[in-house]
Amino acid sequence: MAAEGGGRTFDLSVVTPDGPAFEGEAEMVIVPGDAGEIGVLARHAPLVAMLKAGEIRVKAGDEWQSFAAGPGYFKVQQDRAIALVDDAVRAEDIDIEEARREAEEARAALERAEAGDEEIDRWHMEQRLRHAENKIAVAGR
Repeated sequence: MAAEGGGRTFDLSVVTPDGPAFEGEAEMVIVPGDAGEIGVLARHAPLVAMLKAGEIRVKAGDEWQSFAAGPGYFKVQQDRAIALVDDAVRAEDIDIEEARREAEEARAALERAEAGDEEIDRWHMEQRLRHAENKIAVAGR
């Protein structure tokens, strides 16, 4: 598959439980692998990797799109890549004030958990805090 301008493309899907956040041809994708960023171009070797919460960057049609994404999995096979993540929000769609509120609420819940509140799911709150902080960071770029 060739893109205009001579660059090769591949089929990319960024999928959440709510549906696709991105589907189409891409020239490159950079995902937040568990051990560091992974960059993929067309004809990449087959790969399966865990993803941590972070920024997914997609180059499609000579422009970059950014997504604040939750943790998940990434698979590359032939000229096809798929990122299965628990959430993905396009950078321009992030409400920074709402993300700051989410971060504050998660921090407050974690403080209550530290103080002995056993009804709070600590792991879940830590994930909410990471995701909110990730959205703030991606929106600020």
